Amino acid sequence: MTTVPALRSTDALALDVHRALLDLVRVYQFRDRDRVCCYDVSVSRSHALDRLRRLGPLTLNELAESLYIEKSTASRLIDGLEAKGYASRARNEDDRRTLVIRITRSGERLAARIEEDMIRAEASLLEGFSADEQGVIARVLARLAAAASARVSFSQGVGTWSSAGSGSV
Repeated sequence: MTTVPALRSTDALALDVHRALLDLVRVYQFRDRDRVCCYDVSVSRSHALDRLRRLGPLTLNELAESLYIEKSTASRLIDGLEAKGYASRARNEDDRRTLVIRITRSGERLAARIEEDMIRAEASLLEGFSADEQGVIARVLARLAAAASARVSFSQGVGTWSSAGSGSV
């Protein structure tokens, strides 16, 4: 006679997710630091380049919110990207009081190169999983990222995490 394992509590599952995410973030944090350093930008600046490449021109506030950082931190990131010729600031044509940050051609090339290398690394990581599992992993990670993102709100340039949420994504 086979026994059916008892269902695990939500807290026990949440603990497993928490630990797995910590391990994953830790691995990626150090992997990215080692890889991105070789591209002439920090990990944080590579994230800023990625956001500009994917979202297009942004105000400083929009960039800060998309990176979940304070405006002053985003400004320092852009200072460094501008100094290397990877981003530029210009007056917003719709609102002359604000600046718009754009990725430059060299910034676009650098961001594309970083992304291509990261995609190769992710493809290698997924090799041990079946095609069905790979699809599930991609969908679950996207939903998890969306759920986490929905819990962050910005007020006066500072992001705060809300432990309450809609529950469905």
